[in-house]
Amino acid sequence: MSSSATGTARDTGAGPAGWSDADLPSRLRLAIGRLNRRIRVDSAAALPPLQTSVLATLEDQAPLRLSELARREAVTPPTMSRVLAALDDAGLLVRTPDPQDARSALIHLSDAGHEAIRRIRTERTASIAQRLDRLDPEQRAALEAALPALERLVEE
Repeated sequence: MSSSATGTARDTGAGPAGWSDADLPSRLRLAIGRLNRRIRVDSAAALPPLQTSVLATLEDQAPLRLSELARREAVTPPTMSRVLAALDDAGLLVRTPDPQDARSALIHLSDAGHEAIRRIRTERTASIAQRLDRLDPEQRAALEAALPALERLVEE
């Protein structure tokens, strides 16, 4: 298996520490994925990742219809319907009639939903802060310097 597929084998290319530019996408994917999983475990969030993502999307983009939420979260409408039912049962959502389409509802966060996403973000930020505290000043500076590039990667 190639180093780009596994992310573990070193290449003798010209990159820092012997890594080639071809390894960058694989290493970045692995590091971000592992960090994300560890942050979720550290914060012990009571909600599954998709439900948490829906809360975050609603906080930033509400009101939205179910179909728009499904599109933004890259899931099918039936999957989104199940996610919304769980969030609704937990009291984290408010549905209001869509004034442009009587058959649809607009979905917003309830006060409890706003509090839940705030709590999750606070816990995850604290988890990252603890991990950052383990780095030396040069590593922290390297991460800070990389932030604009990472933020650019997530732009739509």
